Amino acid sequence: MQNFNEQKVVVTGASRGIGKAITLAFLEQGATVIGIYGGNKEAADKFLDECSRFDNQLQLHQCDISDPQQVETFFTQLEEEFDTIDVLVNNAGIRRDKLLAMMDEETWQQVIDINLTGTFLMCRKAVLLMLKQKYGRIINITSPVANLGFAGQTNYGASKAGQIGLTRSLCKETARKKITVNCVSPGFIETELIADLSPEQVKEYKKKVPMRRFGKVEEVAAAVLFLASKEAAYVTGTVLDVNGGL
Repeated sequence: MQNFNEQKVVVTGASRGIGKAITLAFLEQGATVIGIYGGNKEAADKFLDECSRFDNQLQLHQCDISDPQQVETFFTQLEEEFDTIDVLVNNAGIRRDKLLAMMDEETWQQVIDINLTGTFLMCRKAVLLMLKQKYGRIINITSPVANLGFAGQTNYGASKAGQIGLTRSLCKETARKKITVNCVSPGFIETELIADLSPEQVKEYKKKVPMRRFGKVEEVAAAVLFLASKEAAYVTGTVLDVNGGL
């Protein structure tokens, strides 16, 4: 299972955290990964150095996925080099937490633009490439906040709920073309996305998780690889929770 030799995989937010683990997992299974990072070139260069053992399997491109023109340029170059892609993982995401009554429009829009509009823009272009070969796998990284809600995360929760709605509608548009569209919903995972939590918050959040621990990025990557595999051909429009029972 899960042999990705000769497959082309696009991963957004590829150089850090969960995206980095997903990228490494695909590389180890033989895939060519075209990774996207937002603005941290230092982290991207460091990751490229760490992946030197994978020869020419990895490319990293800087792209603002909330910018339609930058996404258009990225996919134009991608199509010229690879013609089509097999897998898209929409992993890039940001948090800008603030109570709704105190939230300004810019803070709201930043999160919606990256987390939801970015997913839309990437899916729109990826589907067109996948249709050329009548095969594809799209995995959107959402969050339990979409269903549970957390104070201070109305923007984040709305964006993640929107990803689920997009996924369940898009899967019906692409099912006959053998393109599946699913979500992976990681709970509290040990990454820099939650590094700003205080020790008290960490302790309190771990109490909410039945397994009494935060997850590992490799555990999320394993779920993504399953949904991206040919063996998952009859799984579409679903949300796979990786949250320790949250």
